[in-house]
Amino acid sequence: MSASRRSGTTDALGPDEPERPGRGDDGRKTPGGAQPVGGPDGADLLAALLDGMDAALCAFDGDGVVTHWNREAERILGWSAEEAVGRQGFAGWAVREADAEDIEGRLMAAMHASGRQVHEFALLTKDGGRVLVRTQSAAVPGPDGKPAGLYCAFSEVHAQIDLERSIALSEALFDDASWGVVLVDADLRPAVVNAHAARALGTGRTAVLGRPLGELLTRGVEELENALTHVLAEGAPPAPAELWVGVRTPDGERRRCWRSGFLRLASPLAEEPVPLGVGWIFQDVTEAKQGEQEASLLRFRANQLHRAARAAAECEDSAEAATVHLDFALAGFADHALVDRVWGDAEGPGPLRLVRVAATPSGGPGPSTLTGHAGLPVRYAEGHPALQCVARAGSVRAGSGSVPADEAREWARARQWPQDTVHALCAVLRSRGRTLGVLTFLRGGGRAAFERSDANYAEDVAVRIAAALDLADLTAQAAGPGDG
Repeated sequence: MSASRRSGTTDALGPDEPERPGRGDDGRKTPGGAQPVGGPDGADLLAALLDGMDAALCAFDGDGVVTHWNREAERILGWSAEEAVGRQGFAGWAVREADAEDIEGRLMAAMHASGRQVHEFALLTKDGGRVLVRTQSAAVPGPDGKPAGLYCAFSEVHAQIDLERSIALSEALFDDASWGVVLVDADLRPAVVNAHAARALGTGRTAVLGRPLGELLTRGVEELENALTHVLAEGAPPAPAELWVGVRTPDGERRRCWRSGFLRLASPLAEEPVPLGVGWIFQDVTEAKQGEQEASLLRFRANQLHRAARAAAECEDSAEAATVHLDFALAGFADHALVDRVWGDAEGPGPLRLVRVAATPSGGPGPSTLTGHAGLPVRYAEGHPALQCVARAGSVRAGSGSVPADEAREWARARQWPQDTVHALCAVLRSRGRTLGVLTFLRGGGRAAFERSDANYAEDVAVRIAAALDLADLTAQAAGPGDG
């Protein structure tokens, strides 16, 4: 605790025994004087303030005698206030004799300099060790305005450097970081946002502050808020999390994947950890994740084609081999599949007719079945995607678009498809330079629309199915009408 070298005397920082609050020696009211109401006297208050400081503090009078010494100074150097107060300078106890003149000269020079003076030098601890400290010294004026002493606040250099590094890191994160940094308060609203995060959210740094996350993101809000709530309650997770979000932009929603790390922020000034919020650091990994997903999808589809080819090779009936290819292709790709054969010559005169030869069950999951033994044509209206596919000898994609559910069902019924269909992809069946029919994959509302990569996969499957159907035709012709 701080102390004075003599009881009842007045030093440069104030009296040990307080005068009448708010009154000077001549009885006049002093400027800024205040009457405490039921509180501590001036000496007790000063002692409490000094001992509560995070920095070590000592004070000297005009003759260089130590007048004040707080608990942090005692912690750093080991000298108690009783041992330090009243000593003449630092020589022989807090600094080496060889360094005393230089150090005390620099300290005392602060009484005649304007502003604070910053120095670094080594002090001695009570047990004989040395501590490199950084000091800030400034003059303390007396009643006449002239320097009556000085105070010296000091801290260990490594602690000061750690503090400066923390401040520098904080400023760099919020100015120049190449990843997004957001400080979220306990109400899960952004409190501080760096420039990178503001760009990722499609808004300005100040425009995002205090707004609910639901106003900034269209998707992924629940997952993000759950993560933030967990961090506030339990602390940081052991590994980064990858969150898919939808960001509002003037051009509509933009889907992004953010690899996110979370840190719980607690106040360093409270005895008990008081959560101030969450530090959220994220990096956009959308392109990398999409590349990984595409590579994984290609591996899966190549594996399915390989497995289908091996299974189809064991089928004695080539038509059955076609359904094997269909079943393997359907897994993870579509909800329904249809195979329609051209009746007659696709390039001959007369209207084009298609006959259903294979289909997946419409009522539930199960293997594809061969149908169309009666040879009845499917009632496709003019302009149907399957007819377009045969006419173009190329793939055709179709969809119901953004329409109400009843209109989407009507759209599917008009095309002779299951009523839950909203996306369709037709691939032509060709073998030996001839168009044999159409392979159609159908997806419901829970799946995304077919893309170009999906069309490539469907065309690979169509080549194999067409070869199997063509082989079935050749086998039937070789057997002849009388065999069986």
